[in-house]
Amino acid sequence: MAVRKKTVAKAKPTASKGRLTVDDVRELALALPATEERRSYGTPGFRVSDTLFARVLDDDSIVIKVDFDHREALLQSQPDVFLVTPHYQDWPMVIVRLTTVDRPLLQSLLKEAWRRCASARVLKAQEPAVAAPKRAVKKAPARKRTV
Repeated sequence: MAVRKKTVAKAKPTASKGRLTVDDVRELALALPATEERRSYGTPGFRVSDTLFARVLDDDSIVIKVDFDHREALLQSQPDVFLVTPHYQDWPMVIVRLTTVDRPLLQSLLKEAWRRCASARVLKAQEPAVAAPKRAVKKAPARKRTV
């Protein structure tokens, strides 16, 4: 009698269960125009116009530039996703937990941080080219010459 081996499905790592990774952050950040990746305090940082707008803290979290009012709203609305340590208390930054944030929210936060840090030249280059509407040209009435 032959003995059949049981095949046990291996659990996938948590990174594939919807959890975002540093590679996801890199993909989203570098998709933004004129963004470059440079080391910042030993971890990947993302800059536009030579200004840091996001930085990886560790495999589970990043820090993103936000204004203070928005940070307070984020902290109150989703405390499981956002936090501020004493180090960042006086800076317009918020820590984002990659284990709980969803991709659309992270993408939105990165875009907003990018806009806050991009130079006017970079922002202007991203505006859609919209042609000015053609205006009807009205001719001035011809003047009568008096002799």
